[in-house]
Amino acid sequence: MESVFTYILLCGGIILQMFNIYTYYSFIRNSAVDVLSTGDRHDRILSDLSLALLVFFFCGYIFVTVSGRATLIVGAIFFFGAIFCAIMIHLVIRLTATAKRRSIDLVKTLIKVIEERDANLNGHSLYVQNVTMCIWRHLPDIIKSSINAVNLEYAALLHDVGKLGIPESILNKPGKLDDEEWEIMKQHPRKGVAILKELQSFESILPWIEYHHERIDGKGYYGIPGKDIPLEARIIAVADTYSAITMRRSYKPSKTYDEAINIIESVAGTQLDADLVDIFYEIPRAELEACAPNNIEIAE
Repeated sequence: MESVFTYILLCGGIILQMFNIYTYYSFIRNSAVDVLSTGDRHDRILSDLSLALLVFFFCGYIFVTVSGRATLIVGAIFFFGAIFCAIMIHLVIRLTATAKRRSIDLVKTLIKVIEERDANLNGHSLYVQNVTMCIWRHLPDIIKSSINAVNLEYAALLHDVGKLGIPESILNKPGKLDDEEWEIMKQHPRKGVAILKELQSFESILPWIEYHHERIDGKGYYGIPGKDIPLEARIIAVADTYSAITMRRSYKPSKTYDEAINIIESVAGTQLDADLVDIFYEIPRAELEACAPNNIEIAE
């Protein structure tokens, strides 16, 4: 009977340790490529060493089980050791997720301060972030898995940070911008890149911010056409367009959900990515309307 319990404990430890290895590998793989990763060589070495030790212990579980010489005490030590590893991995993942959430909360506060300069933008960046992540959740799994969600969230939230470099007289002008003012306004994506480029871990998202005003037909701010525009920038462009249409501005009233959908469909394939517009169209209305921050007036 003791040998049966020992075998059960060892097999349970093996299964749990396999789960630990998969969970930790997925965690370090995803964390290593997002904008909040330190990119520090020593951190990568420690992560890889931790993973190697998990694999080493797993091999030990297999060896002890196959040898058939383990006692009940050994089986219990191995089983509860696997439980301990699972708890520690879970704590690391939760603490990391909390730290990342606190970081993005700080960025949201910073963006709110920036947007106070322009009543027309107050809440716009958070709105775009929410709609962007809503679109991401509705992407086909094969496409969604290729996009780092943390990176996309930061790019969407910071897409207009370059407007810090635009004079308030242009940002707050109630009427249409003249040609000279419009040329200045069109530089805000690149000004945003200039502001963020000092953050080395943000390097991967800079093109998404720089090209979020490009058009599929190549008539955008910088003339980048179609598939040359990063997919993430195309996603942000759809969200940015929806926000711009449905938000009230000093120079225009807000439009309804139905009006926004009709406008977005009318520019599919010219301004916006047609495939993304099709996905956007399938998002439930209530889900999109819930993306609007509380301080934004949305037409019914």
